[in-house]
Amino acid sequence: MQYIFGSNQWSLFIGTFSFLLLWGAARAIEWAWLRPRRLDRALRKQGLRGTMYRVLATDLRENIRLNKEACSMSMPLSHDIIPRVMPLLHRTIKQFGKQSFTWFGPKPIVTIMDPELLREVLSNKLGHFEKLKGGLMGRLLANGLLTRDGEKWAKHRRILNPAFNVEKLKVLSH
Repeated sequence: MQYIFGSNQWSLFIGTFSFLLLWGAARAIEWAWLRPRRLDRALRKQGLRGTMYRVLATDLRENIRLNKEACSMSMPLSHDIIPRVMPLLHRTIKQFGKQSFTWFGPKPIVTIMDPELLREVLSNKLGHFEKLKGGLMGRLLANGLLTRDGEKWAKHRRILNPAFNVEKLKVLSH
């Protein structure tokens, strides 16, 4: 009787372990492949163009390569520093346009350079869009409108909105 009971314990253990292993594998496939592919299709359906999603070869490697290449060249005398400081962004905008996206791991980074679209995003009173979370130093050093989410973003936007009145901006430009 003990032998049968012991055998059932091992069967239960192996079954539970197998279930957890399959569940973890399914979650990993969802995180690393299925969800990014759905996001890629949705972004392209909205008219954005960008790099293709690749599981292990993300744009991070390309960013590192372009940064090394940019640092190895001499700095031009012009004020155009974007190719030197952010070469992946510069190349992406040149290749795919002002509304484009790149991939950093399984998350797309959407770039919008059109002032009208930016105005629409910044005038959104709800503020329900998620931003990248910085590390500890980012949270300590950057604590403003660009790093806020949700209600805190909406509150800071309401506080700053009068400062960007058209009349006040006209005075600054003269």
